[in-house]
Amino acid sequence: MTVEDTARGCPVHFSGADLVDPFLYADGDAHSIWRELREQEGLSWHQVDAERGFWSVVKFADTDYVMRTTELFTSERGTMLELLGMDDPAGGKQLVVTDPPRHTIMQARLKKALAVRAVDKQRDMVRELVLGLIAPLGDGGVFDFAQAMMTMPMAVTGRMIGLPEEDWPWLTKLTSACVAADDPEFQIADGKDATLAAAHRELFVYFQDLVSYRRDHLSDDLLSVLISTEFEGRHMSPSEIVANCYSLLLGANVTTPHAPNFVFAEFIESGVLEDWTRHPETTQTAVEEALRWSSPVNHMLRYATQDVVLRGTKIAAGDAVVTWLGSANRDEEQFPNAGTFDIRRKPNKHLAFGIGPHYCVGHSVARMSIRILFEELLSRFHEFAPAGKPERITSNFVSGYKRVPITARRR
Repeated sequence: MTVEDTARGCPVHFSGADLVDPFLYADGDAHSIWRELREQEGLSWHQVDAERGFWSVVKFADTDYVMRTTELFTSERGTMLELLGMDDPAGGKQLVVTDPPRHTIMQARLKKALAVRAVDKQRDMVRELVLGLIAPLGDGGVFDFAQAMMTMPMAVTGRMIGLPEEDWPWLTKLTSACVAADDPEFQIADGKDATLAAAHRELFVYFQDLVSYRRDHLSDDLLSVLISTEFEGRHMSPSEIVANCYSLLLGANVTTPHAPNFVFAEFIESGVLEDWTRHPETTQTAVEEALRWSSPVNHMLRYATQDVVLRGTKIAAGDAVVTWLGSANRDEEQFPNAGTFDIRRKPNKHLAFGIGPHYCVGHSVARMSIRILFEELLSRFHEFAPAGKPERITSNFVSGYKRVPITARRR
């Protein structure tokens, strides 16, 4: 794509619902807004306040392009709307806010440790954890499926990083506060900013202490991989290790629980689970459809590094660009019958884990965990039924449910 002196067309200045508002994703209908934007120009400018604004990218092809093209759209200034207009202090230290070529070098050993073959060795461990989590489902009472799912990624990732089991519930609460500080359930009395500051402070101090101890007690866990990783002729600094531990934990807790939650919150009475149970061979495609449908990471923020034309409109160097993954994954030009949940959908090249250099490093762990979860759920239980109204998380970054009360019977 080349920059033209005079770009074709004009940008749409969107004056509808506030896409930054976290309550839109808890109580509103973001998908109807995204659909309207896709049907218009597909690119629109959103003014947040007198000083800040951003371009909204809602089409699949544009989202794919922005996220792949790191030389034109950088992640190093921050990737969340929470930091719009500010520079992320972890830029260049944390994988998610570091661009190639440095990102590629930093990621190499971690990527190898989380490759499909390496992760497959953890299958028995994951299955044991899953069975423990879903055991109470058949006891006859109401089972909050979403609450169980919130603990699943911490159990799996906590074991793989090497985090003490007694710390998992506390760490789950802190990471939830980091991505949903607007949610009353996770917010402390002093408000959103204080919630974020306290959660970040506690998590970073925790990991600093753990890294200090683990340096003298290396093992085969992911924390030890980070500690022993060399790049640019040196080992990672303590601050770099801590930042990436935080990122790994946050990434797991954002992606893994919400695909299953969406299935049970939105399709429990639709016949989907019965069809899936009768045809367990669809598990792989069904899990991918659950990921597409849920799109647990709502958005990714980038900044243009130079003037660039997108959809005939000039984006100036330094402009913020927000890709809405949930919109891209319902783009009718990419997915036939995009508004239908189809457990046999194929191909299904969704963007739930991103795309390009920043493709989620833990995608193999997440996919394996979700597949095992559904294998065990559908083979051990039946007659799933809702037992109350599901509740969405209040967050513009995470698309998910925090309450999904259900009942079921053991087979």
